[in-house]
Amino acid sequence: MVCNGIGSRKWRTKNTLPNAVQPCEPCISGRLRLSPRKASDAPIGCSEGLRKLMLRSARGRSLGPRLTPWLGLRPRHFKPNLPAMSEPRTGLSMGQSCELMARRWQVSREAQDELACESHRRAAAAYDEGFYRDLIVEFQGLREDNNLRRDTSRERLAKLKPAFPIEGSGTLTAGNSTPMTDGASAVLLASEEWAQARGLPVLAFLSYGKVAAVNFVNDEGLLMAPAYAVPRMLADAGIGLQDFDFYEIHEAFAAQVLCTLQAWQSAEFCRERLGLAAPLGAIDRTKLNVKGSSLAVGHPFAATGTRILATLAKLIDQRGGGRGLISVCTAGGMGVTAIVEK
Repeated sequence: MVCNGIGSRKWRTKNTLPNAVQPCEPCISGRLRLSPRKASDAPIGCSEGLRKLMLRSARGRSLGPRLTPWLGLRPRHFKPNLPAMSEPRTGLSMGQSCELMARRWQVSREAQDELACESHRRAAAAYDEGFYRDLIVEFQGLREDNNLRRDTSRERLAKLKPAFPIEGSGTLTAGNSTPMTDGASAVLLASEEWAQARGLPVLAFLSYGKVAAVNFVNDEGLLMAPAYAVPRMLADAGIGLQDFDFYEIHEAFAAQVLCTLQAWQSAEFCRERLGLAAPLGAIDRTKLNVKGSSLAVGHPFAATGTRILATLAKLIDQRGGGRGLISVCTAGGMGVTAIVEK
């Protein structure tokens, strides 16, 4: 079911999680990630024509009927069926869907490239200062995300062609869109008492969470659900959008991040879509994805969420306390958000 602005239950650190997942008053401890969510080994299927030919051959009861279908084999049958990240209800790829969002919110190519360039710069600095050293587990000699482009610049990014053009034009490119990469990640989620009994450090507490879904078929942008989930979560927590020390917003596309930020600043969107009397307002961009994010380090599906959570927990722990916001868009018009603090 696809609905507009559905929210989930609230999480609190003390005794409000469902019994099925107790005894977590969820604190976060331990290490992060490496391989392998295998985008580099994605399944590639055969063409529909070749599939039908093979089925006709398999139904033959003797050698002749089994060989006869192969006489119709043609070069077109060898065209592979490549995997595609497309939504079955719209037929659009995620990139095309985000391209429509960028047009709706008038997000420029230059703004997208600037965000992408900053993500690479911050990720490179984080590696150089050793931030990721205790978070990354070496895999086959790899200790640094090989998607990171240390020498990128807005000038270089500006030379790239649109990756998801619609009617011949577009602003999303391979440089300001996150790649699907190999990877895996993990965090240890436990009660504070459980961690203390085992001598494990508690990096931060997962205090609130909210999910939302939007009607992306004919009403809202595919990746805009976090824009709906966050204000409802803020209402639960009784705080404002500016009451955070860090913001970790998944960079599925630079345009997605910028569309979300613009929505929160829009009086019309906040009034008509969120039912708020005033806009949520702008955030301090110096607090956004301070160690780089998905545009720089890649996006292994199902692993990015814990990568973001572990990164934010370490940031808060290093600071000696604080509060961070997590915002993650997903396929299917869904969004997952959380507040992490200590």
